[in-house]
Amino acid sequence: MKTTLFTIAASLVLVAGLTNSTLAATTKNTQNVATVLTDVSNINKIEIRGNVELYVSAGTADQVKVYNKYYAEGALVQSSKGVLRIASYTKEKLVVWVTANDLRNISAYDNAEVKSFGNLSAIELEVNLHNNATANLNLDAYQANVNVSDQAKIELAGKAEVYTLVHNTQSSVNNNKFAAASYTDKLTNPTLARNENEYAGL
Repeated sequence: MKTTLFTIAASLVLVAGLTNSTLAATTKNTQNVATVLTDVSNINKIEIRGNVELYVSAGTADQVKVYNKYYAEGALVQSSKGVLRIASYTKEKLVVWVTANDLRNISAYDNAEVKSFGNLSAIELEVNLHNNATANLNLDAYQANVNVSDQAKIELAGKAEVYTLVHNTQSSVNNNKFAAASYTDKLTNPTLARNENEYAGL
């Protein structure tokens, strides 16, 4: 499958597979101008790392907007086989808005932030937060699986028929505004698990 790789630099944008009209819209480096990456499709998983602020919404067509104010060396957006990877390690956050028709998985690492724009509808959605990542999501899903590890934080609102939460004692979960017909809450202890592995010789 075709892989589209977008590398974002301070004064240079290299975009594979975009039209000339789209490229022309990326020449200004202002707060209000965004690069619209239209040559993306079938996004079912988003993975963000570093200092990234992701806004995600449901829509009939897949689209990615990268806001030029935060273009800097080391930031990239890569789409391959349904997985959209976004990473930036600059001091200012790379702000990205993704609209997806069939999103099933969001994974965030480091200091990345995920926020839903409007009501995020999905049949089945898995959210994985690691390190110091944070999420603020308003969901309307049949099944929602949420995994929060390390010092990650999540605030959930909305509803799901089936809701499964896996988290540890260091993470933070606020689901007071989230309703589910079926709810499973599993609390893990990473210290205990590590000691058990050492005892077992693992």
